[in-house]
Amino acid sequence: MVWRHILANLRHGPATLAATPPDAATTEQLVARMQAASQARLGRSLAIRMVDAGSCNGCELEIHMLNSIVYDLERFGLRFVASPRHADVLLVTGPLTRNMAEALRIAWEATPDPKFVVALGDCAIDGGVFKGSPAICGGIEAAVPVDLVIRGCPPTPAQMLDGLCSLLEANAAG
Repeated sequence: MVWRHILANLRHGPATLAATPPDAATTEQLVARMQAASQARLGRSLAIRMVDAGSCNGCELEIHMLNSIVYDLERFGLRFVASPRHADVLLVTGPLTRNMAEALRIAWEATPDPKFVVALGDCAIDGGVFKGSPAICGGIEAAVPVDLVIRGCPPTPAQMLDGLCSLLEANAAG
């Protein structure tokens, strides 16, 4: 029985569509904006700590795409760090679960100033499809102040880069 399904899949190939490459002009424009904004605001690259507050991992898949050879996150002056103590930005995905509320507050308090909090995806903004569940407190704004929301379920890597760049540009004077 299993072999029949395997053979059928081998004969017909994958059912998914090939990923479309990002527009080179848009990507180069984002690179220039991001480098100028991060240098003006921080004088260095932007360190990001990703916090999963209870997501379905859809946003995490798109974040992993940022680290792939297609987008090459490092060329934008962005890097993920392992500790909130080394971060400039907390990138929070998923609705705020009751189990993660205190952990998110601790991560926010451990992040040095100037710090930004980004609610990534519809779930992080207001609970998304999980809204109304007894395990969910709502969006992450219930635990920490939010500086930027990036809508989408999940948002694309280009939307994430554009949002982060807009956040830095808006705060470059401050």
